[in-house]
Amino acid sequence: MMIFKETSLKGAYIIELEPLEDERGFFARSFCQKEFEEHGLNPRIAQCNISYNKKKGTLRGMHYQSTPYQEAKLVCCTKGAIYDVIIDLRKDSPTLKQWIAVELTAEDHRMLYVPEGFAHGFQTLKDDTVVFYQMSEFYHPEFSKGVRWNDPAFRINWPDDIRVISDRDRQYPDFIS
Repeated sequence: MMIFKETSLKGAYIIELEPLEDERGFFARSFCQKEFEEHGLNPRIAQCNISYNKKKGTLRGMHYQSTPYQEAKLVCCTKGAIYDVIIDLRKDSPTLKQWIAVELTAEDHRMLYVPEGFAHGFQTLKDDTVVFYQMSEFYHPEFSKGVRWNDPAFRINWPDDIRVISDRDRQYPDFIS
């Protein structure tokens, strides 16, 4: 089983593993369609991606796919550590424009479930960090969007200086609701 903890943003969950340990190490379930459905989460996995990040302070985000290809994501850090951030962009949500951050590390094995309608991004806290994503929708470049990491509409508190960021992520326009 997995432990599902809903965050202050409805539909977004921190998921913790329940490891079964012995002298070899541990074994734990990291995904179960039935458990996701029982919590009202989208269990579809259409695509998986890996993000390798050379330098501490690398920022990727804040990305999302627009309608009709909105995607849910399940994010975990398999090497290193990240400061993982999501922003609620659902127009009818009482938490519109609110964000949360969760530290995910290779050691804690926690995951963040990001529902459809959220922007997602992260900053690496260590060199050579690897992030693994499972997405509910296929990538559609023409529907790939983003909001700027330092947009005053959100006021995200990043833990470190931004040392590496793509031009695309740096140049997203201001968010207009």
